[in-house]
Amino acid sequence: MQLIDSHSHFDDPRFDTDRREVYLRARRQGVCAQVVPAVTRARWPGLTLICNSYPGLFPAYGLHPMFTVQHDPTDIAALDRQLQESPAVAVGECGLDFQIDDHDRAAQIELFEAQLELAMKHKLPLIIHARKAVEEVIRLLRGNPGLRGVLHSYSGSEQQASQLFAMGFLVSFGGPLTYPRATRLRRLAGTLPLASMMLESDAPDQPDADIRGQRNEPARVARVVQALAELRSESCDEIAARTTANAIELFALSPSSSWSDGCRRSFQELT
Repeated sequence: MQLIDSHSHFDDPRFDTDRREVYLRARRQGVCAQVVPAVTRARWPGLTLICNSYPGLFPAYGLHPMFTVQHDPTDIAALDRQLQESPAVAVGECGLDFQIDDHDRAAQIELFEAQLELAMKHKLPLIIHARKAVEEVIRLLRGNPGLRGVLHSYSGSEQQASQLFAMGFLVSFGGPLTYPRATRLRRLAGTLPLASMMLESDAPDQPDADIRGQRNEPARVARVVQALAELRSESCDEIAARTTANAIELFALSPSSSWSDGCRRSFQELT
């Protein structure tokens, strides 16, 4: 299998002590590329350095809704400059998080709308965080037609997913899919069109059921493929090939010399 981790926080400090080993474990599991979204402005320089140091890592730059207290009024202008000056495959991680009551919803919405405008300006897809806020995200996306992107770690309904697909958005699934008690999520992943989804780790967060409570890694995307295969009629190879192609297309990824033949074939078939 040749896999793309469509959402990995490989720049997270929790990987500082063994980042190279984590990277090699992922490659051994067939993870030929990772999309690495930023969460705060302060992390952009380190993310850029890491993505330049490891073949197959692609940066995205954005401002995460859970860090509104850390964001500065000048961050949107800085993000605009960052997207102009540094290659990026997406704007993100951005979005809305309404699970924690003390987060300022108005400030989140304002920040998200500003990033929607930047995605349109720079002709980039969006990596969207939507927790307890899928309906509001859909409403805001409807007000900005022409955008594309992905709702990562999707937790909405099948009806909401259909609305997102119609607007040009995909959904991605990760470790939560492996938990037997996640019946609604597993049923949803088993029925949605494979052409509408991607795979992710969200490492170092959201570990799968086999490593509950431990640090997650991009290599664990292989476990997500197995879970999906158990829920669907497709094989692991079919799921890997289609989700890899979906990621290549959405993020306009260009295969580097480090890519495996499998990833190259997915790219060639798509283009």
